[in-house]
Amino acid sequence: MVGNKNLEEYQLEPIEEARLAVEAASDKLASDIVLLDTRNICGFADYFVICTAESSKQIQAIGEEIEAKLKKAGGKILHSEGGMSSGWVLLDYGAVVIHIFSPEERQLYSLDKLWEQANMVVHIQ
Repeated sequence: MVGNKNLEEYQLEPIEEARLAVEAASDKLASDIVLLDTRNICGFADYFVICTAESSKQIQAIGEEIEAKLKKAGGKILHSEGGMSSGWVLLDYGAVVIHIFSPEERQLYSLDKLWEQANMVVHIQ
């Protein structure tokens, strides 16, 4: 039990979930990891995590690490899109949306520029 809640009912705060995703991406050597606070400019997510992977296998490894770390902490994935071969994976945890890109796809979608009004919480080169 955590406080008055059973472990099954425990929910991570969005910022905790986002920080765990950043940590997991960093553990799998993602580059250019950005955590954006989008609460004041976006109606569907509180935080975006954006990172780059150098290969399709690394995209998969980063995605699997994020999913495992968040699941262990009580996070629940709502939806995922993309895949290794597409050069882009999206993991939707509701208040936290995670994007894992190949360098080419990251440049193409330019989410960093699209959400440039968001507050940058973390940037790991």
